[in-house]
Amino acid sequence: MGQGQRRNQVLIPEARMALDQFKYEVASELGVNPPGDYWGNLTSRDCGAVGGHMVRRMVQLAEENLAGRQPQR
Repeated sequence: MGQGQRRNQVLIPEARMALDQFKYEVASELGVNPPGDYWGNLTSRDCGAVGGHMVRRMVQLAEENLAGRQPQR
């Protein structure tokens, strides 16, 4: 993996592996396939597309979870 700026921190360390798997799943769906674990040779546009689609899917999941709950009074 590239050793650029690493400011992002996973709040729940146990989730790191699931997030990496999710990242590669979304990248595969978009046809963006980095060689190995190194993303440094990909364009910023491709990496941004993967991140954007990840966020869209996470927001959609959160909205579905919230919609399924009954309002508290």
